[in-house]
Amino acid sequence: MVMDPATVDSKCVSPITQDGSMDRRGNPAIRANTGRWRSAILLLVNYGLVTCAFFGVGVNLVVFLRRVLHQDNAEAANNISKWTGTVYIFSLIGAFLSDSYWGRYITCAIFQIIYVTGLVILSLASWFLLVKPAGCGGVDARCDEPSAAGVALFYLSTYMIAFGNGGYQPSIATFGSDQFDETDPKEGRSKVAFFSYFYMALNVGSIFSNSVLVYYEDLGRWVMGFWVSAAAAVLALVLFLLGTPNYRHFKPSGNPLTRIAQVFVAAFRKWHTQVPRGELLHEVDGDDHKVSGIRKILHSDGLRFLDKAATLTEEDYAGAPENTKNPWRLCTVTQVEEVKCILKMLPIWLCTIVYSVVFTQMASLFVEQGATMDTNIGSFHIPAASMSLFDVLSVLTFIAIYRRVLVPVMARLSGNPQGLTELQRMGVGLVIGMVAMVVAGVVEIERLKRVAAPDEPSSLSVLWQVPQYALIGASEVFMYVGQLEFFNGQAPDGVKSFGSALCMASISLGNYVSIMLVSVVTSLTDKDKRPGWIPGNLNSGHLDRFYFLLAALSLVDLAAYVACAVWYKGIKLDSGDDKEKATAHV
Repeated sequence: MVMDPATVDSKCVSPITQDGSMDRRGNPAIRANTGRWRSAILLLVNYGLVTCAFFGVGVNLVVFLRRVLHQDNAEAANNISKWTGTVYIFSLIGAFLSDSYWGRYITCAIFQIIYVTGLVILSLASWFLLVKPAGCGGVDARCDEPSAAGVALFYLSTYMIAFGNGGYQPSIATFGSDQFDETDPKEGRSKVAFFSYFYMALNVGSIFSNSVLVYYEDLGRWVMGFWVSAAAAVLALVLFLLGTPNYRHFKPSGNPLTRIAQVFVAAFRKWHTQVPRGELLHEVDGDDHKVSGIRKILHSDGLRFLDKAATLTEEDYAGAPENTKNPWRLCTVTQVEEVKCILKMLPIWLCTIVYSVVFTQMASLFVEQGATMDTNIGSFHIPAASMSLFDVLSVLTFIAIYRRVLVPVMARLSGNPQGLTELQRMGVGLVIGMVAMVVAGVVEIERLKRVAAPDEPSSLSVLWQVPQYALIGASEVFMYVGQLEFFNGQAPDGVKSFGSALCMASISLGNYVSIMLVSVVTSLTDKDKRPGWIPGNLNSGHLDRFYFLLAALSLVDLAAYVACAVWYKGIKLDSGDDKEKATAHV
C-alpha cells in the first residue's frame, strides 16, 4: 500500500509545527524536515519486525511448553496466559516512564535493548540446554527432561522478552502518532490513519512467524526459529536508531500520578465547598510551567465533585499568597479534567476485558483444539499454531475493506467522516468476537463427533477452524484499532502513552481472567472422576461448553458496554480561539 507523504504549502501553513512537538535538539520541529510519513513508515517497519520476533516465540510457545518442557494442556494454556498477560501489564510501566520521565524515544530504545537481550538468552538456552537431543520437540520426537538451569533461563529470557516488548509497545504507538501535527488538517487525517496502519504492521510482521517459522518449529527446529526472531529484533533496533535525526518529540510532562493525587486531595479538603459555574473555576492564563506541553481542556459537567479542587474559596484569597499556587490546595480546570477524563474512560476499558478473554483463546485453546484435529492435507502437515495465519489475513482484509468500503459508505450515511465512531467500532468488535466463540463451540462439537479412538486425533480437518480465526481477525479490526484511536485520542496530553497502554492492559487482564476461568471451570467440572471440560485429553472433555460460556459472558458484557458508551462524553480541548474540539462521539 502506498501512502502519500503530507506536503506543506509554505504560503498557507506555518513551517513550524503547532502542536508543541520538537526536534531532537529541543527546538520547535520544522514541518518539512521532521516527522510525517517519512518517519512514521520507518517506525511501522520497526514495529513489524519487532512483532515478527515476538510471534516467532509466542505463537508456538504453548507447543514448546508441552513438547520440550513436558507440561499438560491446562498447565501450558495457563502459563501462556500468564506470560501474555505479563507482556501487556508491563505496558503500563513503559507508558509511565515514557509520559513522566524518559520521553517516548528513549523508552522505545531502552526496552528494545532489553527485548533483544531476552531473545538472545532464549536462543542460547534452547540451543545448549533445552532442545536435547537436537531436533527434538517435533510431532514425534520426544525431548529429554529439561534441566533446572535450562528451565530457569527459559523463564528468565521469556519474561525479559515480555518486559521489553510490553514496555515498548505503548510508546511506539504514541511515538508514531506524534510524527503528525493534528492542528494541520492533512497531517491530522494522516494521524487518524496511522493507527490502522500500525495494526496492519503488527499483522504483516506476524505473517512470516505464523507461516514459515511456526512450520519449522513444529518440526523441532526451535533453535533456528528463536535465532531468526532475535535477528529480526536486532534489525528493528538498528532501523529505529537510523531514524533518530528526523523524529518529532514531546517533552515528558512529569509524574501524572502526582497531578492526579493533587486533585483528590484538594477536592477532599474542600468537600463542603459549593461549586460555582464552570467559568468561575480556577485556570491559569497562558501556559502552566508546571505542566509544560499540555494543552488546556475545557470544563465538563460530569463528575462535578472533582470541581471542588478548582474552586477558589475565601481561605485561598485570605490566606498566604502561596495558597493559590499550592496544587495540593487549588488545582486548575485542566488538571481536574485530566482526572475526569481518566475516570470516564475506565468503565469503557473494563468492558473490553471480556473481549480480551475471547481473543487470548487464539494463542492457547484454539491451538490445542487444532492439535487434536486432522492436520494433514494429503502429505502436507499443517502445524496447529499456523492456523493463526488466517487471523492475520482476516485482519489485513478487513482493514482494507473498512478503510476503502465501509468508511465512505458510513460517512455518507452518518455524516461522520470517520464512518463509525471509535465507540461504535468497539461495539461491533464485541459482537463479532461473541459470534466467533459460538462458531468455535460448534466446530468442537463436530470434532468430538468424529473421534474414532480416545487417544487419536479427530478425523475433522483442522481447516474447519478457519471461520473462528477469521472472525477473531475481523473483530480485532473493529475492537483493537478502535481502542487505539479512542484511548490515544481521549487521553490528556500528559498521559498519551498511558492511553495506548490501556488497550494493552486490557489484553493483559483478559489473559489473567482467562487463567481464572480455566482454573475455575476445571475445578468445578472434573469432580467425581469426571474428566471435566478441559482435560489433558480433549477427546474426553467438553471444550465446546467453555466456548459457549465465553459467548454468554460476551453477551452480558455487550449490554454493559452499550450503557457505558451512551453515558460517555468526549474530551474537549481549548483551541485558543473559542472553538471546542470533541474527539469522541457515541
